[in-house]
Amino acid sequence: MYSANHWGGSFEIATDGAASEDDDSRNTDLDPGALQSSAARLHRHELDETQLGWLLGPPAAKKKNRHVDLGCVVVKRKVLVWAFWALVAGFVVVGVPVIVSRSIPRKIPRPPPPDQYAEALHKALLFFNAQKSGRLPRSNGIRWRGNSGLKDGSDAKDVKGGLVGGYYDAGDNIKFHFPMAFSMTLLSWSVIEYSAKYKAVGEYDHVRELIKWGTDYLLRTFNSSASTIDHVYAQVGAATIKSKTPDDHYCWNRPEDMAYPRPSLSVSTAPDLGAEIAAALAAASIAFRDDAAYSKKLAHGAATVYEFATRGSSSNNNNNQATYSRHRPEIEPFYNSTSYWDEHVWGAAWLYYATGNSSYISAATGPALAKNAMAFDNGILDLSVFSWDNKLPGAGMLLSRLRMFLNPGYPYEASLSGYHRAAELDMCKCLRRFAAFNFTRGGLALFNHGRGQPLQYVVANSFLAALYADYLDAVNVPGWNCGPNFIATDDLRAFAKSQLDYILGDNPRKMSYVVGYGQRYPRHVHHRGASTPRNGVRYSCTGGYTWRDSKKADPNVITGAMVGGPDRRDRFNDSRMAFGQTEPTLVGNAGLVAALVAVTSSGRAAGIGVVDRNSMFSAVPPLFPATPPPPPAWKP
Repeated sequence: MYSANHWGGSFEIATDGAASEDDDSRNTDLDPGALQSSAARLHRHELDETQLGWLLGPPAAKKKNRHVDLGCVVVKRKVLVWAFWALVAGFVVVGVPVIVSRSIPRKIPRPPPPDQYAEALHKALLFFNAQKSGRLPRSNGIRWRGNSGLKDGSDAKDVKGGLVGGYYDAGDNIKFHFPMAFSMTLLSWSVIEYSAKYKAVGEYDHVRELIKWGTDYLLRTFNSSASTIDHVYAQVGAATIKSKTPDDHYCWNRPEDMAYPRPSLSVSTAPDLGAEIAAALAAASIAFRDDAAYSKKLAHGAATVYEFATRGSSSNNNNNQATYSRHRPEIEPFYNSTSYWDEHVWGAAWLYYATGNSSYISAATGPALAKNAMAFDNGILDLSVFSWDNKLPGAGMLLSRLRMFLNPGYPYEASLSGYHRAAELDMCKCLRRFAAFNFTRGGLALFNHGRGQPLQYVVANSFLAALYADYLDAVNVPGWNCGPNFIATDDLRAFAKSQLDYILGDNPRKMSYVVGYGQRYPRHVHHRGASTPRNGVRYSCTGGYTWRDSKKADPNVITGAMVGGPDRRDRFNDSRMAFGQTEPTLVGNAGLVAALVAVTSSGRAAGIGVVDRNSMFSAVPPLFPATPPPPPAWKP
């Protein structure tokens, strides 16, 4: 029986029975999941999303990338962190080793050693210290020299303080002002051109002190504060040939022991001496341009003495004045001037550079003056030799410098080109291949034709050769023509170096002619101070003959003195009596110093150029008018 169902429908519980099995068998082929029994499906309870939320809690939030705003760009923080650590790593790997290596103390590398020319230069300058007269400073550095000639010029009543100071000329104790002035001109010229080299080898202050010692004295040889003078002193001390009375040649005394008369020789006609003193003072005024007061004093003195030298001269009459040495027995046998027109060109050129006054360049380039000086007469060989007596090659070089560097043009061009051609021809004659001069077998140029004192001519002309090569380099010209032959600048330098090498020991005798340089050099120099010991004994006029005639080596080594030199067959007699070979001179050492500084390469590695282009022209005004300023702007 069946219970009643008040809500409708049957109370019978259906179990699906056979029908369900049939349905499963039918669906088996369609879906394996259908194999699940109906009971299993009834007992499986699937949770909806809400229920899952109750059990599992809220879903995990996704991580967001953090960014950093750098102002101009926004970057991820992670990228910024990685970049920072990369920099730290780079600093550790690279920076730390660099800092450590730089913090380790290192030995400062020494400059390259000086070449042989710089070494010889140091010694050659010391000769001037040994030749000083007057009250010597403690820094003079020659221990066997002392004060001397303190009464010089006591007979020159118009000279305040006398004629104390200056330099002794050679192995005797005379102060010849003509070669002394030329020596100061050469030294000043070398300083103007090669001041950087002097500084590089540590001799700049020394050489300027030597120049000033000479120019201070030359300023006392006339009234340098005046504008007009009527005389100049030519020398202090005197000697005559084969004298038998006490004088500077008859006596053999150290300068410190002189007890014989030393007259001061005044001359009222000195067209050559006056012009040479003017050249020395003018050149020094350029070398001392950094000392305005002293430079001005030198330039004023130069103008005064040049006016005196040229006052009685006329360019149209070359016999108008007598040379300073004519009929002077105390001068003529020793420093006889054969002409004065070359000194007039030389002095005028230096005064133009020192003052910028165009009247001097007009005088130097005047056709009449060049004619009287025979500046363009190439047929006279000796006029091509630069020396204390012939300034034409030096004057030609100075004026060629003006043409090569500034090229002033009209109205000077015709004369300047003539001097330039003469200078080029002088350089051609130096070279052995053209056979203008003879050479010894050992390679020494015989500019004085084999007579005594050959080396002083060699060094003066070697200086000009090296200087002209540097001028050509300065204007980027590789050489010049000697007739149909092109000559490179290196050929000129090779000539200059070959002559200096000969003097320093590359000769058949394998000896140096500069005292104190090398292992073998003259030991019996014709020099009173070097040959007489400083032993507290005051030797008399003739008492010094013991040391003059001694076969022993000099007790005092006169370091840096370049002796007269060998004969035409490369032979050399190391004897005090052979004065033509063993006597040093102021002029010889001045040329040696100038040539050595010109050829030395010491200092060039530091960027030093060949010559100083501008110092020579520091007082020369602009050659062409300056561009006028633009007109003021128009305003309504």
